[in-house]
Amino acid sequence: MCGIIGFTGELDAKNVLLEGLESLEYRGYDSAGIAYFNDDGIHTIKTTGKVSSLREKVEAAPKFHSTCGIGHTRWATHGGVSDTNSHPHTFGKVTLIHNGIIENYHDLETKLAAEGKYPVSQTDTEIAAMLIDHLYQGNPMKALKEAIKYLEGAYAFCVLFADKPGVIYCLRNGSPLVACHCEKGSIIASDMVALIKYSKEYFVLPEQHIAVLTKDQITVYDINDKVVSPKMLYVNWDLSAAMKGGYPHFMLKEIHEQPEALRSTIIPRVRKGNLPDLSGDGLPHTIIDSINRIIITACGTAMHAGLIGKVMFERLLRIPVTVEIASEFRYQNPIMDNNTLVITISQSGETADTLAALRLAKTSHAKTLSIVNVKGSSIARESDYVLYTHAGPEIAVASTKAYTAQLSCLYLLAFSFALEKGKVTEEECSKEMEGLLQIIPAIEKALTFDVLAKDISKNLKDCEDLFFIGRGLDYALSCEGSIKLKEISYIHSEAYAAGELKHGTLSLVTEGTPVIALATQSNVYSKMISNIREVRARGAMVILITNGNVTVDSSIYDYHFALPHLSDDFAPFTAAVVLQLLAYYTSVHRGLDVDQPRNLAKSVTVE
Repeated sequence: MCGIIGFTGELDAKNVLLEGLESLEYRGYDSAGIAYFNDDGIHTIKTTGKVSSLREKVEAAPKFHSTCGIGHTRWATHGGVSDTNSHPHTFGKVTLIHNGIIENYHDLETKLAAEGKYPVSQTDTEIAAMLIDHLYQGNPMKALKEAIKYLEGAYAFCVLFADKPGVIYCLRNGSPLVACHCEKGSIIASDMVALIKYSKEYFVLPEQHIAVLTKDQITVYDINDKVVSPKMLYVNWDLSAAMKGGYPHFMLKEIHEQPEALRSTIIPRVRKGNLPDLSGDGLPHTIIDSINRIIITACGTAMHAGLIGKVMFERLLRIPVTVEIASEFRYQNPIMDNNTLVITISQSGETADTLAALRLAKTSHAKTLSIVNVKGSSIARESDYVLYTHAGPEIAVASTKAYTAQLSCLYLLAFSFALEKGKVTEEECSKEMEGLLQIIPAIEKALTFDVLAKDISKNLKDCEDLFFIGRGLDYALSCEGSIKLKEISYIHSEAYAAGELKHGTLSLVTEGTPVIALATQSNVYSKMISNIREVRARGAMVILITNGNVTVDSSIYDYHFALPHLSDDFAPFTAAVVLQLLAYYTSVHRGLDVDQPRNLAKSVTVE
């Protein structure tokens, strides 16, 4: 959510900032702005709309060389979309950009008003700038540390002080910031994607720490003014991985990257005999020994991966598993103890509600394990154990390759835990792992449905409502298919357990209503066909997805995807690809911005 970039060094700061903001556009935003030092102090340019509009304004401004500045893409929370509410915000000597939410901004605004200080915007961010300026008496570090005492909520600040040219001060509490120093200067951002052009080595600014960026170095201080050496991380992908590579959209590129993402996630975790080996991830075999309950908590697509993980864990381990929406879990006073394993799933590793759920679990002494894609992220650092998905950068807001990589990690955990607890023999486990390995070539075959999905989706582009139905694993996948379609095509869709149709949902099915029916599970296949006949009898347009070359009466469907054959447990991987392609092409046919759907952001770092 929102993008931050800051640079001080030898290069033209304006170009660095604009290029950085362009690389962060995928995060979702509705306005953009930059502020930079010039001979007269700090100059700010900002606008609603895209970074391209900001670039036009910058290029139309008087030309001069600036080597220090900050930039921001805003996703409106407090105050509407306007130039005034856009970042950066300046008050007195302080110019500030901010990711996060200041929860007590109204109380602070009231107190500052008593001092005769009033904002011009409707944002919580300007209140933060006013507070820091109010506390500032020539020592930026002192003002920032003092501000921490008053601020409540999540924030990542980059601050310019008018009387400290060439220096950027950064403060983090909750919202992520990453930084690096290279021969051209120092750079800080909300995402590694903005840094990769300059360095593959970076660090995550620890919470409640202040980073001071100059052209020569970055110095990090803790709250007691002690200089600390942050842990350096190394990214194993290059800039080309974050580019479209000839695809019209990042989402389509990332759909097609799934075989490689799964190879990177699965293959290094397979040892001799086709058995799972998570020792390289620091997961001891004994992690599951005392566990009598598993809780999976996540948001959105990651939570849907958890629904499938639940089925696999319970089938193999025979212990209860619950899947909780993280934003609800943290307020439910959940029952946990040291015999509970809490698995958190997050692509970014910074999802605010999931991070809060993790912290709640730790207060109850539950064991914690995270599945994330970003090294050094908050969730990764705070978990007892981490399993990285190795999917590479995922730029499109709609998650695709991260989802199937998360699934593969859940399957690896299920097989590994079952083997450790003696629920399966090595021979049985090896057979399961062979099935997992088979998904890679199967997905490559599923990607050949690209043309068929493009053609079929023409029939969906004008519909107002759509239903997904399935049973068992298919129902869990239906939930993901539904959110994928609605988030990028803006078509209302719902997922239903097919057996529940007769309990109310059938009243919504009328002539021409599109129904995507997943029937990949052999144990409920005949039941599923009966459910399809129910919607077909009401005039539904049925898109049927089956596993392998099963014989199906052609009268019950309008369109049919016969997936490459896999055992039932692994069908969600190939079916997910088809659902992703249908969602993608429906959005394309509707002429929408596939990679950056309205009102949504890639990394949700506020509640």
